[in-house]
Amino acid sequence: MNFIKNNLANAITLGNLFSGCVGAVHLISEDYQTTAVCIIFSLILDFFDGFVARALKSNSNLGTQLDSLADMVSFGLIPGLTMFKILEPFGNEISGLQLPFEIKYFGFLITLFSCLRLAIFNLDEEQKYYFKGLNTPSNTILIFGLYYAFRHEEIFVHLVHNSTLMLILTILSSWLLISPIKMIAMKFKSMKLQDNYPKIALLIGAVAILAIFKTVGIPLVIIYYILISLIFQKQLK
Repeated sequence: MNFIKNNLANAITLGNLFSGCVGAVHLISEDYQTTAVCIIFSLILDFFDGFVARALKSNSNLGTQLDSLADMVSFGLIPGLTMFKILEPFGNEISGLQLPFEIKYFGFLITLFSCLRLAIFNLDEEQKYYFKGLNTPSNTILIFGLYYAFRHEEIFVHLVHNSTLMLILTILSSWLLISPIKMIAMKFKSMKLQDNYPKIALLIGAVAILAIFKTVGIPLVIIYYILISLIFQKQLK
């Protein structure tokens, strides 16, 4: 019984990793719908592993390391692969310039900075009630959500078909992952209403965006998340 109690959260974390692996494989084969389902599963499992660990009081250093390693695939490799797929059609050309290499490999900058962000997070004891920089799941939703809307709804065409804008997004996304900007985390330090205005504003805005724009609203929610976090910088502590 103790074995199950001590390892249930780790098993859920490994489920997150498995889902991320399956999602990456289907992304390569251009089955974006299955990848989207895998990302959703990974998000759910990523939430519940921590919840279960706290509930069973089975938190451990092993669990912390497993969580980051699983996230590295589900929320590090997948967004990097997504940008790789976005940049692939451009070959070695950007803004009319011919480069000696294909620009699709720049997409993996997101993977590298996701790894750096996860390592920083593990060492930073300050990020208990807020995130410093954009968290990797949100970044994955932004990048993959943009591409998914483009593929299935034919939205953001002018954005995705512009190699310069996509490279700018790659660099911006990579920087946001390790930026000093405080981001809202859905962790409650107190139940006082005034202490939770940022979370309330985020939830109301996110629900409204998804209700209005549906699938197209998925990457828009992350943009709203970044903006609302910037507005409430002083309240995040």
